[in-house]
Amino acid sequence: MAEKAQDKEQFVHAVFESIAPKYDLMNDILSFRRHKAWRKFTMAKMDMQPGSTAVDLCCGTCDWTISMAEQSGGPITGLDFSPNMLAVGQAKVKEKGLGNRVSLFQGNAMELPFEDNSFDYATIGFGLRNVPDLRRVLSEMQRVVKPGGMVVCLELSKPTWQPFKGIYYLYFKRILPFLGKLVAKRYEQYKWLPDSLVQFPGRHELADIFRETGLKDVQAYPLTGGIAALHIGVKEKHHV
Repeated sequence: MAEKAQDKEQFVHAVFESIAPKYDLMNDILSFRRHKAWRKFTMAKMDMQPGSTAVDLCCGTCDWTISMAEQSGGPITGLDFSPNMLAVGQAKVKEKGLGNRVSLFQGNAMELPFEDNSFDYATIGFGLRNVPDLRRVLSEMQRVVKPGGMVVCLELSKPTWQPFKGIYYLYFKRILPFLGKLVAKRYEQYKWLPDSLVQFPGRHELADIFRETGLKDVQAYPLTGGIAALHIGVKEKHHV
């Protein structure tokens, strides 16, 4: 099992290293250009106050990291295991003049190099389905947020209503990999994306996993017909 997890980790690392330059463009295609609206909805639900701190896991090219830095004005930390993705993100952070507010780290979401109770928010955007052990990542996120802090996951999900469900899966399994080949010159990597979603829990299952890891007041919101979902959980105030 550990070997399988390691294989997944190495493969995912290779995927993101190779697609980093075209990642933002492919995100537009992958989400029908909805990912920015989803993030805006998420930020409204998070309701960050001035000076709030956050750690953004699997931060990739740092769009969400930057949004949080702009909204809170506080120190925001981004972590990703792909140096190529971080390089793209670092360039954006510099361009926005946020170098004094945003700190980026290369690291593993399953073993966060941060102290307990360090952040007001721990976020992960379109990264949870790529990790070898999502429960471990959620536990780590819960560990590093302060009591009363929020664990926030924005992720692709599984549409549940027809005919949209059938159309979406056709797009995802048949058309998307060819778009990946056309735009990012990467067919295998984008063929892997639908496979990663098949293994991933649906919206209600993921909400249950949030609760199993000890998070309270768990909320799950379907987005754009269920092709994505926002999950939010709160760390207990008296959490040991």
